[in-house]
Amino acid sequence: MYDEIITLLEEKQFNKARKEVLNYNEADIAEIIEDAIEEVSIEKAIILFRMLPKDISAEVFSFLSSDTKLEIINGITDKEIQYIVDELFFDDMIDLLEELPANVVKKILSRTEKEKRNLINQFLKYPVDSAGSLMTIEYVDLKKEMTVKESIEYLKEHGISKETIYTCYVMDSGRRLEGIVPLRQLIISEDDTVLKDIMDTDVISVNAFDDQEEIAKVFMKYDFIALPVVDKENRLVGIITIDDIVDVIEQENTEDFHRMAALMPSEKQYMGSSAFFLARQRIPWLLILMFSSIITGSIIGKFQLVLSQVIALVTFLPMVMGTGGNAGAQSSTLVIRGMAVGDIELSDILRVVWKEIKVSAIVGIFLSLFNFVRIYVVGGGSLLLAITVSLSLFLVVLSAKVIGGTLPIIAKKIGIDPAIMANPFIASLTDMISVTIYFILATILLGIG
Repeated sequence: MYDEIITLLEEKQFNKARKEVLNYNEADIAEIIEDAIEEVSIEKAIILFRMLPKDISAEVFSFLSSDTKLEIINGITDKEIQYIVDELFFDDMIDLLEELPANVVKKILSRTEKEKRNLINQFLKYPVDSAGSLMTIEYVDLKKEMTVKESIEYLKEHGISKETIYTCYVMDSGRRLEGIVPLRQLIISEDDTVLKDIMDTDVISVNAFDDQEEIAKVFMKYDFIALPVVDKENRLVGIITIDDIVDVIEQENTEDFHRMAALMPSEKQYMGSSAFFLARQRIPWLLILMFSSIITGSIIGKFQLVLSQVIALVTFLPMVMGTGGNAGAQSSTLVIRGMAVGDIELSDILRVVWKEIKVSAIVGIFLSLFNFVRIYVVGGGSLLLAITVSLSLFLVVLSAKVIGGTLPIIAKKIGIDPAIMANPFIASLTDMISVTIYFILATILLGIG
């Protein structure tokens, strides 16, 4: 799609590249710059960025990845950095400052007016994953004594500098949030209508220190496009807009995917990460899972006599272990997802156990009967061997599904991310349980040991 522009950059035809780039919107230009860094060079990508009109460059900058932003910052002048910072919406500016080196932040703040500098420092003190770090101060604030006509005139005068005008916030003289007025309500109301007569006083808000994951749930539950953020005294300190929450949801999902795949969470892009970095992210969990496999191996070693007397048991061992791991992974995935969207609460653990018992009974009976027929009727194996394998399957599925359904809830209760209790961890745990159940039943039913 951007091949022509990339070719122009490779040939150092920067003016032609600039003309072509300006045919695209800001989000596409950011993507072109990202591609240029990867396919040409960071130096030429920076030249292209610096050739953009000022008003466009600031908007393009907001769409770049964190790594690219740092590359651009390191390649442009302090004056250019200051311009970008001044033109960004307040929440985007805070995100940028959180990512920049301390010396660069200090330089930027030294050139910022005192009132704005104090506000920035206040925002930078909020925890990284809190509402305070996500919110912006660029919202429309009105007074309940204002008429609709006065409100619309105020919007026309000040709305251009606000991140959103679709929801207006009504506050008293102490900045306490009293209500909200949607833009649509202003448009359809009579000019002389007073805001206190049409504002919605049943306002849903979040605290500045609330976790971003909980805030994302509020957005999904109520389909908000903006959400007010208040302090302990119910004073409005900012708003969070839907574009920031989409980024949070993507970030949280990525983090969960990493943990569910036994990876250390990272915000770095795959193609932009070195082999050493990727290996470092994978080694810790692989070591933990490897030790769990060693334990499973030692359990098998304790039943060497059983294996030596009934060699056929080895044939069915992978199937029993694999089924247990898959059954546990199914349950843990559903429960983790249910907790993420608010369908399952910590208090639901007994209901989850009972539901998984019922599910595992149905699944276990079906799989056990299938394997009994396969081993005894079709395969011509011994009756006791068929019973051993089938009963083992039933008990393994039962235990795996109960464990897979409850461990994520227990993890959440003790303050651990439930996503950790996903496929690799559950599979390793159920392997140990499967092997133990299988060989104990073989010892009892086959009369060996």
